[in-house]
Amino acid sequence: MTTEEYLHLKKTIDYHMDRYYNQDSPEISDYEYDRLMTQLKEAEQEHPEWVTPDSPTQKIGGSVKREAGVKVTHDVPMLSIEDVFSREEVTGWIEKVHRMHPGCAFSVETKIDGLSMSLRYAHSDTDGKLHLALAETRGDGLIGEDVTANALVIPDVKKIIDLPYDSLELRGEVYMSHADFERFNEIQEEQQKKPAANPRNLAAGTLRQLDTGITKERGLRMFVFNVQKGPLELTESHAKGLDILQAKEVPVVYHEVCTAPEEVLAAIEKIGAMREDLAFDIDGAVIKIDHTAYRNDFPAGSKYSSGHIAYKYPPEERIVVMDEIAVDVGRTGKLTFTGIFHDRETGKPARLCGTGVSKATLHNQDYIKEMFIGIGGEYKLFKSGEIIPKLNGCVKKPDEVFTAPEKCPVCGEPLIREEDTADIRCVNPLCPAQLTRTIAYFASLDCMNIMGLGDTLVDALVKQGYLKNYADIYKLKSHRDELVEKGIIGKEKNTDKVLSAIESSKNNDPVRLLTALGIRNVGKSTAREIMKHYSDIRELENVTVEELTAIPDIGETTAECIRSFFENEAGKAAIRELEECGVNMRMPENAVSGNKLTGLTFVVTGTLPTLGRKEIEELIVSNGGKCSGSVSKKTSYLIAGEAAGSKLAAAQKLGISIISEAEFLKMM
Repeated sequence: MTTEEYLHLKKTIDYHMDRYYNQDSPEISDYEYDRLMTQLKEAEQEHPEWVTPDSPTQKIGGSVKREAGVKVTHDVPMLSIEDVFSREEVTGWIEKVHRMHPGCAFSVETKIDGLSMSLRYAHSDTDGKLHLALAETRGDGLIGEDVTANALVIPDVKKIIDLPYDSLELRGEVYMSHADFERFNEIQEEQQKKPAANPRNLAAGTLRQLDTGITKERGLRMFVFNVQKGPLELTESHAKGLDILQAKEVPVVYHEVCTAPEEVLAAIEKIGAMREDLAFDIDGAVIKIDHTAYRNDFPAGSKYSSGHIAYKYPPEERIVVMDEIAVDVGRTGKLTFTGIFHDRETGKPARLCGTGVSKATLHNQDYIKEMFIGIGGEYKLFKSGEIIPKLNGCVKKPDEVFTAPEKCPVCGEPLIREEDTADIRCVNPLCPAQLTRTIAYFASLDCMNIMGLGDTLVDALVKQGYLKNYADIYKLKSHRDELVEKGIIGKEKNTDKVLSAIESSKNNDPVRLLTALGIRNVGKSTAREIMKHYSDIRELENVTVEELTAIPDIGETTAECIRSFFENEAGKAAIRELEECGVNMRMPENAVSGNKLTGLTFVVTGTLPTLGRKEIEELIVSNGGKCSGSVSKKTSYLIAGEAAGSKLAAAQKLGISIISEAEFLKMM
């Protein structure tokens, strides 16, 4: 490996460490990550001069987050366990221990796929028992965060332990069961929200929640796997300590005491076979020296605990036969492809990591083509990150590779493939599959600005059948009493408020309407530029691509999108129906516009005497200027009102011209 390759590998691992530990959103499986770490360790063994303190092999992956509590310095560092991947490595490590301590016993345990938490208990003079005093996350291994409030609502966390010691510190793994994970995702799907990727990520985010009610409702669990600090009775023999805790109703990990290498390997196989029946995910088996005093004879560096190793199971894999490829349209118009299959051997859903799998995402048409995916084809299937099913190569090609349809399976309109991407989309903004998103966009602040008509309300009105297109918004007033009775918008006052905002939006200028139609590549600034050249939005029904591209900053792609919308029957119908509802189509005759501010960039800050922020920004843009949200060397003028703040200081430092609202209006 060259120095450049080594540095690139370090950077790659750092990226995936951040995704896993800090963002709770890994992009690769644990197995793939472990392989990268193995490559790095091998390179550093060959070139020890390359090793620096910031190497992934020298640090623990997490950083301390401040979502749920304050920082806490650990009494006992919460380190990682060094991974091994073969039976030979396990046997070699056991033999090394036995050479120094013949007959030494080992505890072989389930390695729960969750996140670490330590629990500190203190003696109570009131009842002579141990009471929970502090719960803390691992963080960077030396400093974590206080999550005591959330720990108190986890059923497996004992608030009181009937033991007479002065103090005790335990370490365990917080996890989420398959059942609670699936229940959470079902609720997310019902609410049309993004599902969680896997139980480990969801458990990590839940433990850091500020709202303990959410933590309790999601159903976290915990197993204790180590006595961090305590009396000799609990710490001399690791397994004995766990047994004493278990007798006091503390949930502890499954553990089995072994001595000979073949016994340890048999226990690893036994735990591996248990995976299908467990109610939670495990990603390996941990082998610990049972007599804790021996552990310091086998140091593993600053990152890993001494006297431990973790055997990581390779990903499970099955061969599946493709039965069907389902094509759906997402809320943004993007086509999604789902492969539906059965296990080649059993004819049933493939069993992986304890669950039945019959579906997998097929990403896009390019992926389908590269993987030779089609009905009757046979493919390797594995679970990425132990939860996300993925195809991993074609075993037997189908008679025909699947090809995406040319028309939208929902509305029947032609589909387009976006330039320089693999995405295929339905660009009909009134496609039923996109209705909630497009109507909510129509009503949004930069479009028709209908206050109160947000995503949630639009979704409810669509599901109840009140909204099927843009014009239906303006027909809601005819259902006023029915809406009040059902309480969809709210009581009388709130319903009337929203209906009034809808009525007022009819008077908006056509720039807002053109923006609101959801034509691809036509945002607010593009719509404003176009309507400088037309007095009525209906004129666009007869405009040509050549005429549109003659307008500054309007390219051929944008022109084609506009032309396609206005020559399409659905687009024409949308304009006609909105006109019949009384929505304004004509530009005001006295509209202030021009090119007085061409080439100038303005930043607006503070509270102005007469103009609102939106009003002055629209005035700037309609006269050829540009608006920016931050001060830079490219800023021409800062328009400052009361309480201007940091932007004013930045402008003064850079020597930017600072003007008032009155001075700006004089420029006009």
